[in-house]
Amino acid sequence: PAVGSLGRLAVTRRARGLGVGAALVRAIEEAARDRDLTAVDLHAQTHALGFYERLGYEAYGPEFPDAGIPHRAMRRVL
Repeated sequence: PAVGSLGRLAVTRRARGLGVGAALVRAIEEAARDRDLTAVDLHAQTHALGFYERLGYEAYGPEFPDAGIPHRAMRRVL
C-alpha cells in the first residue's frame, strides 16, 4: 500500500492546547487522501504518544532513539 510519512511536526509552547497540532495532522491526512495514500506513518517522541493516539494513530515496534530522544513508530490507516 502507498503510505505517507509525517515528519518533524512541532508547535510552539504558546500554541499548544489550541488545536493547532491536530489541525496540522488532519491537513496532512487530507493531503495524503488526495494522493490516494492508504495510511500515514510517523515517529513520535514517546511523551507525545497520547496526542497521536487521540488522533487515531497506533504505535508499533520497539522504542528507539532519534537525536537522543526516545521515539515509537506510529501509523494511522486512512
